[in-house]
Amino acid sequence: MKFLRLAILLLVIILILALAAVSVGRLRRHSVLSEHAEPGKASSSTEPSNKDRIDTQRYRLDSSQSKFIAHAMAGGLLWFKGHDHLIAVREFSGAAQLTPDQINPASLEITAKTGSMVETSSVFTDQQKQIIDKELREIVLQPDQYPEIVFRSTQVSGKKSPGEEYDLNITGNLTLHGVTRQITIPAKITFSGSNLKAVGEFSIDRGDFKVKATSAVHGLVRVRDKIKFTFDIIGHRV
Repeated sequence: MKFLRLAILLLVIILILALAAVSVGRLRRHSVLSEHAEPGKASSSTEPSNKDRIDTQRYRLDSSQSKFIAHAMAGGLLWFKGHDHLIAVREFSGAAQLTPDQINPASLEITAKTGSMVETSSVFTDQQKQIIDKELREIVLQPDQYPEIVFRSTQVSGKKSPGEEYDLNITGNLTLHGVTRQITIPAKITFSGSNLKAVGEFSIDRGDFKVKATSAVHGLVRVRDKIKFTFDIIGHRV
């Protein structure tokens, strides 16, 4: 009898251990399945799908391949009278971004070196250009005090034209001669491979930015209030 009771007890212990092992195995399988269940749904909660991902393209502006010109209508004295001034911005840097098809997110930032602005009109001799550039630096632009002209966009709107062209209105803050004003720049954007090209023009009133028009001594760089800027800027995708 003792042997029979011992055998029954041993059998019960074996059954209990077997049931425990089965339960543990089921729990482990359930945990693994939970981790891998609905992978598409779990992925979409942490990362956007290819369909929903925004493909914003970024470009670095290249001043060496670009043109940025200030057109100042003449009002000067002596032999400068009657000639417009074409002041080129030789050195500037910046970046642009645009989202194809939906435009935004989009932005533009340009920083121009004031000391790099020089007269380029072919109607002036080299000697005349030197005099104009001197007055530009000392009287008009004053690069030692205001070394940079900065534009930062705050809003971009527009539409996509046929092909890879965009007609945009870029609104932002222009800081010139220590004064900041909001302006809007119309621009036509086109793409060619990994390059962006922006073409357009805009105007400012120099009085809004407290920019002087002439010197008390010579009066050679004397322009009207309205100054027009034209640009043909190239950017490379980064």
